[in-house]
Amino acid sequence: MADMTHLDLTTTVAYTRRRTSRLSFGIGMAAMIAGSMALSGCSTTTSDDVIRLEKAQGSNENIASLTGVINQNPQDPEGYNVRGSAYGRAGNFQAAVDDFNRAIQLNPRYYQAYANRALAYRNMGQPVEAVNDYNTALKLNPNYDVALIGRGNIYRQNGRIDEAFRDFDQAIQQDTTDGRAYHNRGLIYQKRGQHEKAIEDFSKAISLSPSAPEPYNGRGISYVATGDDENAFADFNHAIELNDKIAESWANQALVFERRGDLKRAYKSYRHAAGLDAKYQPAQDGMARTRAAAGGGA
Repeated sequence: MADMTHLDLTTTVAYTRRRTSRLSFGIGMAAMIAGSMALSGCSTTTSDDVIRLEKAQGSNENIASLTGVINQNPQDPEGYNVRGSAYGRAGNFQAAVDDFNRAIQLNPRYYQAYANRALAYRNMGQPVEAVNDYNTALKLNPNYDVALIGRGNIYRQNGRIDEAFRDFDQAIQQDTTDGRAYHNRGLIYQKRGQHEKAIEDFSKAISLSPSAPEPYNGRGISYVATGDDENAFADFNHAIELNDKIAESWANQALVFERRGDLKRAYKSYRHAAGLDAKYQPAQDGMARTRAAAGGGA
């Protein structure tokens, strides 16, 4: 299930009284929601469909402004789609669904609104409804990468790995510029033990989304699996530089310290990871392994 505290929208809205712009309520590389992979006490999580809150665009003031535009153009489906996306940014998913419903009612072929509603359903813990909407969006536009990636994420998280791979691969074959497609296909290669291919995909995701920490963590895990601790360590450290609030990055860094025999530093990083997320099991397990060497929590 998605983390309701984040919402990721890949497009910004230029919205005036005369014109609205279509917006994909799409998911970026910015939050961790699903699927983990264990490797030598370390794991990598996918960055999927949870969305980084954009407070300005999800603000009451902005929503009020969008409402004013809708009141002037009540038959314009784009207005509801844009406001629904703003509600989504604010974490008000039911209001978002209501607006996407209205957009679809006004234009039943509005495939972006179906994909946007799918993401809202996803964040509401309704994956069946989300898949149905992604399917509809893809019937209307078979090449819509947002829907392919969104549906692929749900498939992957529910163990339908081959179907997920096909969706990500199709988006990539269509020359998507969305780094999530490469990141998530990389996670599947990683799960299958195809680490060289995974490293290639994570590297492509990094080139498309250089400020996202998740593909650095993903690539680092595959570097660890291939015995390249030096590059793994560099990736984990860079992930921390990009966002030092992610427990996984610190636990991954700790793993390399542990593999090097530097158990005091390993314990310190595991402890920091646990401080960020007390339920993150690799951090708890790492602390248990290294606590004695660290002098009981030095």
